Amino acid sequence: MTTEEKLQHFYDVSMDSAREESQKELDSYRETLARMLAEHKEEKTKSAAERLKLESENAKREINKALSAEQIHIKRRLSKKQQELREKLFVDVKDKLEVFMASPEYVNWIEEKIREAKKVAGENEVEIYLTPADEGIAKSVTATTGIPVLLSETPFMGGMKAVIPDKNILIDHTFSSLFESAKEEFNFNGGLLNE
Repeated sequence: MTTEEKLQHFYDVSMDSAREESQKELDSYRETLARMLAEHKEEKTKSAAERLKLESENAKREINKALSAEQIHIKRRLSKKQQELREKLFVDVKDKLEVFMASPEYVNWIEEKIREAKKVAGENEVEIYLTPADEGIAKSVTATTGIPVLLSETPFMGGMKAVIPDKNILIDHTFSSLFESAKEEFNFNGGLLNE
């Protein structure tokens, strides 16, 4: 082999070796870059997922807060409307009581309640009281039932009270107590839960 051939051979071997070395370095560099890219993507994906989770939780909290505020507002409006309806209802009830008190059925009802009180009293004395506004029917009720009727010093809307002193019993069929009791016990039922 001539010197030229030797040099060419050396050159070829050196170049092949340099190419191999260069290719290994290049492959290693690409592998490192690919690994760094994968790690970067994974880190960014985790970061985005965490940020999405935080934002979702914040959005849920805000929605729940707004929903709660709206529920309170609706409950207040509902309560106000129920109060208005309740007042209107009891004004209507009071009007109907006044119409009833002007009717002959009212006198019959009073007489029936007096007879019931007399049954409870038995042989004992019973005191019957009407409201001062019922002064006009007191004589006819006394005549019909045979029990003297007294007028109360305190007005009570209508109805009657019976006192049985020997048994320490008060029978209260006054419209004012019945009205107040109904007003206290009245509750709106219905809607989605109580239909």
